[in-house]
Amino acid sequence: MNDPFRLDGKAAVVTGGGRGIGAACVRQLGAAGARVAVLDLEPGSGAGLRIACDVADEAALEAALARAAGELGGIDVLVNNAARAIRKPALEITRAEWQSVIDLNLTALFLGSRIAARHMKQRGGGAIVNLASIMGLSGGIFPNASYQASKGAVVNLTRALALEWAADRIRVNAVAPTFVRTDLTVPVFSNPQLLAAVMAHTPLGVLPEPDDIAAAVLYLAAPAARCVTGVVLPVDSGYLAR
Repeated sequence: MNDPFRLDGKAAVVTGGGRGIGAACVRQLGAAGARVAVLDLEPGSGAGLRIACDVADEAALEAALARAAGELGGIDVLVNNAARAIRKPALEITRAEWQSVIDLNLTALFLGSRIAARHMKQRGGGAIVNLASIMGLSGGIFPNASYQASKGAVVNLTRALALEWAADRIRVNAVAPTFVRTDLTVPVFSNPQLLAAVMAHTPLGVLPEPDDIAAAVLYLAAPAARCVTGVVLPVDSGYLAR
């Protein structure tokens, strides 16, 4: 019996794959046998195809995905990981700051999914895994309206695209992490009071590492999840169970 968690012969693209959760996804997809392309402003060095790209720039994103498809032999898996957060109260965030979050966290994700889906249709299907957040499924702990709005939209966009593209055998799912130690969460992890508030909402008493999130992404990308689409999988140490 073939290992249902293997991706041998598959081509995967990870946006924001230069560090943090994205880099963990690159490692795990590669270890599972996939040929991997990294799209990032600073794609870094290491295994896989590295493409410098601002994924919020539609023309640049289109060109980068075309290059990835050309060099990898297609696109079977897309991990939409690139994101930003601007933690400000709703009365203080500027229109430009709001828009920058929506442009990257939501619009770039939609455009990348649409471009990749065209490649996947030519190959008879594929898998798209979006990085949502527990903040897209709850009101959150701290003021972060732009991020929460963008991730809530990712949750429902995941469902909408899953239904729209199911006939093309393109599965669309999302992973919703809790707080994970990455560049995005430095303001939280470096502040003992904020971290204590997070832990008070963490029933398991331990927060996931980037590799824990990547493992969930791998599952949703792999044949093991061949009948799973339109779901949002929390990796949240019990946060949403309250």
